This record gives sequence, C-alpha cells and structure tokens, in this order.
Amino acid sequence: MDDYTDEQLIRLAHSDTAAFETLLRRHAAAVHRLAASVVGSSSADDVVQEVFVSVHKNLGSFRGDAKFSTWLHRITLNACSAALRKKQPDALDDWPEPAAHHDPARSTEQAQLRELLAWAMQQLPESVREAVTLRELAGLDYSEIAEVLGVELGTVKSRISRGRAALRELIKGRWDVPQSAKHPTPKQGVKP
Repeated sequence: MDDYTDEQLIRLAHSDTAAFETLLRRHAAAVHRLAASVVGSSSADDVVQEVFVSVHKNLGSFRGDAKFSTWLHRITLNACSAALRKKQPDALDDWPEPAAHHDPARSTEQAQLRELLAWAMQQLPESVREAVTLRELAGLDYSEIAEVLGVELGTVKSRISRGRAALRELIKGRWDVPQSAKHPTPKQGVKP
C-alpha cells in the first residue's frame, strides 16, 4: 500500500484499516514536527494522537478540494491551539533544537537563545504565531500556509512580516549582537 497516493488511501481507508495505517505512517513525522514546534516536544505525542483520532473520525468529510497534507496541517494546528488553551506552554527546554552544527562550547548560549525565542514566539498573537511557525519551523511555502490557514496570500505575507518584526523587537535589548562577533551573547542580567 506504500505505492498508493494519499487520495487512493483515503478512498480505501473507510473500509481498510491497513490503508488508514499507511496514511498515518506517511504523515506522522510531519504532524509530530509541527506539533512539537507549536506545543513543545513533551506535549507533541498527545497532540498527534488527538490529530489522528480526529482524522479517523472526520476522514469522510474530507472533500479533496485541497491536498490531504493541507487538511492535516489545519487539523494539527487546531489540536495544538486546543492543547495550548488547556495548559501553560511547556518548559522552554522542550522546544526543538535548531538544525545546526552543535558546538558544545556554545550549548549554554544556544539554550538561552532557544529559551528567548520560545518566549518571544509565545508573545505573538495566535494568527501571527501560526503563520511564522508554519513558515519557519514546518517549512511550508506561502501558498501552502494560505491554504492551511484559510486566508489570502497577502495576509500570510503580512502576518509573517509582522511576526518577524515583532520577534526582532522582543529580542532586541535582551540579546547582544556585537558587530564583529560571530556569535551573539545574552545581555547580562536580562531575562525574557
């Protein structure tokens, strides 16, 4: 069944458990990545479970107007929003590591930067945070983000631009970026 397209698997999944399981396996990693980037890694498994229960329950309502992955991203964001409303955000240590070469000498600074960025992301309005997360963490292009969020392309561009500007302002004054330094350092005594 791995050779089947998503559309073929969706048609079969109503009566074939193996088809549904193949569909889940195909998309589980992307759903988990998106969930972890929004709610933190310690809550991501619960969100993924909620997403796939919702997909199983609502697969019959999938009309096929958009790609299955777009529909799945929307369900994932809805589940993430529900999880965030239920509790405080996870400890900032749970946020994913940036995809970069790990330098043990810089691990403390990287952890502080990760904490600062996670805090700053939480300060953004939900609509802006979703757009920035889908672009910067999930790697979707602008048109895919517009489909997932159900908004115009210009709105996506505006939200991402506002989000990036807000993040710069939130971080400014909390993190030193000397002109000649390769690696920024946290300002002494400044907390998020």
